Amino acid sequence: MTDFLQLHLLTAYGPSNLNRDDTGRPKSVVFGGAPRLRVSSQSLKRAWRTSTVFSERLDGHLAARTQRIGERVRDRLTAGGMTEDRALEIAREIAGVLGKIKGENDTNSTFIEQLAFVSPEEQERAFALADRALANDTYEAPTADDILNRVDNAADIAMFGRMLADNPRFNREAAVQVAHAITTHRAIAEDDYYTAVDDLKAQSEPEDAGAGFVGVQEFGAGVFYLYVCVDLGLLSRNLDKNRAVRDASLCALAEAAATVAPRGKQASFASRARAVYALAEKGSAQPRSLAAAFLKPVGGEDQAASSIASLEKFRDQLDASYGPAADASYTMNVCKDQGSMKELLEFAQS
Repeated sequence: MTDFLQLHLLTAYGPSNLNRDDTGRPKSVVFGGAPRLRVSSQSLKRAWRTSTVFSERLDGHLAARTQRIGERVRDRLTAGGMTEDRALEIAREIAGVLGKIKGENDTNSTFIEQLAFVSPEEQERAFALADRALANDTYEAPTADDILNRVDNAADIAMFGRMLADNPRFNREAAVQVAHAITTHRAIAEDDYYTAVDDLKAQSEPEDAGAGFVGVQEFGAGVFYLYVCVDLGLLSRNLDKNRAVRDASLCALAEAAATVAPRGKQASFASRARAVYALAEKGSAQPRSLAAAFLKPVGGEDQAASSIASLEKFRDQLDASYGPAADASYTMNVCKDQGSMKELLEFAQS
């Protein structure tokens, strides 16, 4: 029987543009017939994976998502004295295990076509093959089994999965599912008209008496609901049953989800916030999002309190209809001085 950890978070952001679309506007969605602001799951996962929280809690257990392993191998070979042509040939052979290699005449002919998650252990195997070639020690073109792992201690691969189109045997199913965050209330993007003044222009100059530059940037604000679901059994299997790394992964995930935001337009908005509410649930029942609590947009002067009330009411209604969705739960409610991040992390990994 599979156990799940579910996280429900509410975070209030002031004016911000955390995650923008192709026109530069904050991403949005219509939910419950009302416009909402949105932050994509891809943007959230990227922010968490590259955060200080992850690097400190998971030091030595983070993969690299890259096209450039072949470039690193080639540089290692040439630094060791190998000729450019031979180094390029070997680098392309090694990188080709990770994905389709770019054409020989491409500017970046050691790159693969797609980004691939590569664990620290897999990187070391690639470099070991390069060192073997330098030592003339029975180097042969590698196979996937010479480099790739089906399970390892790369926490971000275990959590967020990977796909290797040319070697699907080494794909990793994601143990963590992350929803797009949406505002609990009606919210739209607004325009900020701004100007820039030339500091060295004299006020007496007759021409161009106005600003040196005029522009518009978009922003939005609101209370965002985020849902995360972790398949604990799959996470453990992906990590080769390494309990220490599994626990560190859960702590890093929960802490980052509550404290780390995408970096979009941070210099303009300083949109750094922490969750005002977090509900963690654990059990073997079928997981479920509580997003439907906000089909009717919340209102009132205190949207944080209204959002918390709507979420908890809907959770209780679902439990009354379907039975409890968790064997145990923990609540951190900043607005009521209830709970702490320390205790939430202890619950997540217990």
